[in-house]
Amino acid sequence: MAKRRVGILTGGGDAPGLNGIIEASSRALIQAGYEVIGIMDGYEGIFNNRYRDLTADVVHGVHIDAGTLLGTSNKTWIAGRADEFNANYKKLNVEGLIVAGGDGTFAGLSELGDKIVPAIGVPKTIDNDLAGTEVTFGYDTACSVIAEAADALRTTANAHRRIMIIEAMGRTAGWLALGGGLAGYADVILIPERPFSKEALLKSIKEKQKTSRGLVMVVAEGAFAKGESPHVAFKVKGSPQEERYGGVAEMLARWIEAETGWESRHVVLGHLQRSKAPTTTDRFLTLTMGVEVAKMVQDHAWGQAVVYRDGRVQRAQLTELMQPARLVDKDHRWVQLAQALGIFI
Repeated sequence: MAKRRVGILTGGGDAPGLNGIIEASSRALIQAGYEVIGIMDGYEGIFNNRYRDLTADVVHGVHIDAGTLLGTSNKTWIAGRADEFNANYKKLNVEGLIVAGGDGTFAGLSELGDKIVPAIGVPKTIDNDLAGTEVTFGYDTACSVIAEAADALRTTANAHRRIMIIEAMGRTAGWLALGGGLAGYADVILIPERPFSKEALLKSIKEKQKTSRGLVMVVAEGAFAKGESPHVAFKVKGSPQEERYGGVAEMLARWIEAETGWESRHVVLGHLQRSKAPTTTDRFLTLTMGVEVAKMVQDHAWGQAVVYRDGRVQRAQLTELMQPARLVDKDHRWVQLAQALGIFI
């Protein structure tokens, strides 16, 4: 009797913990008697018929690495190619797909219309802004990169009486700058959801200058001043998000130095936030999610997703992940924590 067979793919930007999902779900499914294949490079692997067998020896130990064993892509879209996608999917001879991705990856499935591909979703983004879940894996690891950078840069800030400005990812959502900035006890945190007053920021910096040798600021790439707009670094034609934000830290450094006379420097963390090995928190989250995904496959719970809510991993409808981004409330409890510490936000 042929074994039941399931496919796994990872789509969108990479995030620490993707390999944990691959290992945990594959090992649990293999234990339950399934064959597992990994689709290479997200949806691109469906269109190009590229996949590999995920045996126990292949996936063993990959949870410790950032990135993804299967590769990923955010450049291949299903829109307008539903028939081609469906035909190639059938060639895989699988019961369904485990799809680890973000809003763009899940939105792609909706492009299939009535050509339903059985899928179980695993929400993934370091930005932590996906609807339907309270936390996404990779976020804790990315925050740790920001916090460690703040810790390290404070030493040089104090040595030279400087302001060090860290630019974190965060196009429209400030979860990374807020979480990482809080963990690193930054003196200033700027996020897109709370446009800042230039006058109030300067006042805060000048007050802190009286008692501090140096300051550390954490700024989301999409942060902007009241009456202004986020800074567009460049454009990528044909991309779902053509305008790419960036450069706000450098602009702030030059402006603050001119206004305060306090030497300022900037650091852009960029993809370093994606590249660190997952923290223990992210490892435990992906392990738990991966095992639950394997149970969902056995329960034929297609069309659902595994999410983190109310302190535990549980199931939800896949469509709940396809809602608008989850942003930081202007008076979120973490914002209040920052204000209680005297952090400008």
